[in-house]
Amino acid sequence: MLAAAFFAAAGCSYVQKTSGLDPERVGVCSWSWRLPMKDVAAAMDNAGVKGVHLALGPFIAPDERHGAAESADAWNFVKAKVASGEWKVMGTMVATVGEDYSTLESIRRTGGIVPDRHWEANKKIVSRGAQLTKELGCGYMSLHAGFLDEHDKVAYAKFVERVEWMRDEAAKYGVKVIFESGQETADDLAKFMKAVPGVGINFDPANMILYGKGEPIAAVKKLFPWIVQVHVKDAIETKVPGTWGTEVPWGDGEVNASRFVSTLEKLGYRGFYVVEREAGDNRAGDIALAVERLKK
Repeated sequence: MLAAAFFAAAGCSYVQKTSGLDPERVGVCSWSWRLPMKDVAAAMDNAGVKGVHLALGPFIAPDERHGAAESADAWNFVKAKVASGEWKVMGTMVATVGEDYSTLESIRRTGGIVPDRHWEANKKIVSRGAQLTKELGCGYMSLHAGFLDEHDKVAYAKFVERVEWMRDEAAKYGVKVIFESGQETADDLAKFMKAVPGVGINFDPANMILYGKGEPIAAVKKLFPWIVQVHVKDAIETKVPGTWGTEVPWGDGEVNASRFVSTLEKLGYRGFYVVEREAGDNRAGDIALAVERLKK
C-alpha cells in the first residue's frame, strides 16, 4: 500500500489496525491550544494524548497564529519529552511568511510559497524545519503550499519548481514534505500529486468545506494513495459564496465524522488522526471532546 510505504520511508511510527481506533493513533496539533510548549505538555496530559503534530514556527519564525517565539530551553524540553517517550511526534509543521487568512481572496494571494517576495525567507524556514524535524527523529514535515492554479502556466511552473526544491531540500535530512489540503479541489490536487512524485498529503476534511472545495469523504477516496496523515477538524459550509465556512467542534459539522473515519479505515488507512482546533472560545474542551469521540 502506497500510504504504508510512505510512512515507513519517512521514518515515522506506523501503527497497525487494532479493534477500534487505537488511542496511540490519536494526537493533537500543538498550536491548537495557543499556549507555550511547557503549557502544551500539561494540556496534552489533561487531554490524555501523547501524540503531537508539532509547530516548529516558535523555534524558527514565530507568527503568533502557531505560537510565539520559544527559547532554546523550550526546544530542549521538547526533545526531552520525545526522547523519554512521553511525546510521540506524529509530524512537524512549518508556516510560511506573510499569510493573511482574513478572507478567501487574501489567503489565495498570500498563502504558502506563492508570493515571490517571501520565497527566499520561506526557503530558509523549510530548510531549518527539515533540520529540526530530523533532530526529533521524525521523517516528515507539513505546510500549506498555497493556491494551486493551473490556469496561469508561468505561475504554475514556478509553483512546481518550488515544490520540487522543498522536496529535495528536505530529503537531504531524510524528511518528506507533506502538503495540507485546502485551497484546491480533490481532482486538482490528485493531478498535481501525480505530476510531482515524492511528496504527500496531510488531509484536512474541514478545509474542503471551509474553502468550498468539495465534499470531504468523496475527496479522501480520490486522494487516499497520497494521504499519510489526517487532521481532525470539522466545519459548516458558508451560506454566502466567496466567504469562509465556519469551523465547529469535531462531530458537530458537515464532515460526517464517523463515516469519514470509517471510510479511511476501510480504504486501509493506518496512520494518525491529529486533532486541530483553530476557532472557538473553549479549545481545551473541544479538543477533549474530539479525542473522546475518536476513541469511541
